[in-house]
Amino acid sequence: MSFSPKKNNLTKSLQYEIFESNDFFSISSKNNQELNHSRSSLIQWRKNINKYQNKVIEDLHNPNSQKSMFEIDDNFNLVKINPFLLTSFSINFWRSKKSVDKGPAMYFVIDTQKTSKIILYIGETNSADKRWKGDHDCKNYISNYKETMSNNNLESNLDIRFFLDVPKEVKLRRKLEKRLIYLWLPPFNKETRDRWTTTFTNN
Repeated sequence: MSFSPKKNNLTKSLQYEIFESNDFFSISSKNNQELNHSRSSLIQWRKNINKYQNKVIEDLHNPNSQKSMFEIDDNFNLVKINPFLLTSFSINFWRSKKSVDKGPAMYFVIDTQKTSKIILYIGETNSADKRWKGDHDCKNYISNYKETMSNNNLESNLDIRFFLDVPKEVKLRRKLEKRLIYLWLPPFNKETRDRWTTTFTNN
């Protein structure tokens, strides 16, 4: 499987035009301190992300969009990857007996509420069953997020999902990872934090 360098920004300008920056709240990050957000700002923050990612899902089923936004090369295109349709594992899956494939993968951290789901983080790994066991910055972001949601009496049901049909070569996986990040704009990835003014990341 090979990936060509063309179209490497996946029409980012088109994606970024969907929302204006003043649609989002912005509060300075705090390290080891209580993260203070209003319930309404959290709800709106989440709605904005959900609205954008729902638009991506709609485009997944649009043949015209598939030829532009999602195509990487003749052998692979991003329309093959819908994170919301992948098998769900507990965010702490390594503590359970539910097996996860040991090979390379893309992984997606997803938060589910009754009426919506959002992708919070996208990553790549050489070993799906081990990447999430050790130290990981995203675990801190998730902890902050869960605490803040709980403090505001908001539902948060986190899981992790793996897509296994990925290149074995790390450079190609990272290229795919970047393209998926710029497509879905998950708020906990460093590439998109400014976009969503994410304040759960301690930096």
